[in-house]
Amino acid sequence: MGRKPSKNLNMPQHMRKRAQRSGKVYYYFDTGEKPRREIPLGDDYLIALQKYAELRKNAETPAATFGAVIERYERDVLPTLARNTIKTHTSDMKHLKFSFSSAPIDQIRPMHIQAFLDDHRDKPTTANRCKRLFSVLWNTARGWGYTDLPNPCAGIMGHSIEKKTAYVSDTVFAAVRECASEALRDALDLAYYTAQRPADTLKMRGRDIANGFLEVSQGKTKKRLRISITGALAELLGRIAVRKAQHKINHDQLLMNSDGKPFTQPALRSHFDRARIAAKKKYPELADQIENFKFRDLRAKAADDTSDQRGQQAAADLLGHDNVKTTQRHYLRRGKIVEPTK
Repeated sequence: MGRKPSKNLNMPQHMRKRAQRSGKVYYYFDTGEKPRREIPLGDDYLIALQKYAELRKNAETPAATFGAVIERYERDVLPTLARNTIKTHTSDMKHLKFSFSSAPIDQIRPMHIQAFLDDHRDKPTTANRCKRLFSVLWNTARGWGYTDLPNPCAGIMGHSIEKKTAYVSDTVFAAVRECASEALRDALDLAYYTAQRPADTLKMRGRDIANGFLEVSQGKTKKRLRISITGALAELLGRIAVRKAQHKINHDQLLMNSDGKPFTQPALRSHFDRARIAAKKKYPELADQIENFKFRDLRAKAADDTSDQRGQQAAADLLGHDNVKTTQRHYLRRGKIVEPTK
């Protein structure tokens, strides 16, 4: 009789874990044959359990937990996502781990998702993100073969979130821009003219300029755009080129600090906060609007202004949306221009 295992005690009887140079492989140990023979079950524990159950029909297989799904997702999928997505998922994953880590997959039901939302009603935006992430994890687990049950998130409504309606007026934008550093003015203009997210604006490079276009690869969606270099955008890029030549810049990033170094996210935040403080002192009548002005709001302002000038489809194209409804739902804040009855 073989020795009683002293480690990996979570595995069922006759199942062994063997370390391989190429990774971890789980084996089914069949004591009914001599000489001793081990049947490979693969390098994924949950899949190995399923194969184990097939080989040993009467064995009781430990229930796979949702925590195991989270663990594999963090190992195999999360590192392949965009940086900001990784940051958000990592934060949201903490809530899912606390509530579902030890829950057997086959016992999770829609009522548990609803209970999670109810328990986090004080953080509705976070709760809704966690629900979406849970749904992604569940569908991924189905693809991996961990479960064939329907997604428990189906039919469960998230919290109702009040739509953002604040529009950055030209007056407020001009006030902050007036009090901004030269580096921040370039960043404000580049973000507004291109309608891109702050992170995508910061990573724009000189090599992205080709054949009369500024080529953009969005970090969040991987959407690729070619923005025509005309009008105010052409003037801005010319101004940046002159500044880089004066500073003898050897890096390729378009946005740079006052000392010529690449403009970073912390630097952008610091310059923007200082500009808002100065603008509120200079224009106290606009203080409340300036306080509510966030750098990311420039994407919505660009969408609204482009929609007014060239239509909603043009705004959707500039933002990189395949469906104009996405632009309407999340970025158009002033309402469509219409004509009166008479």
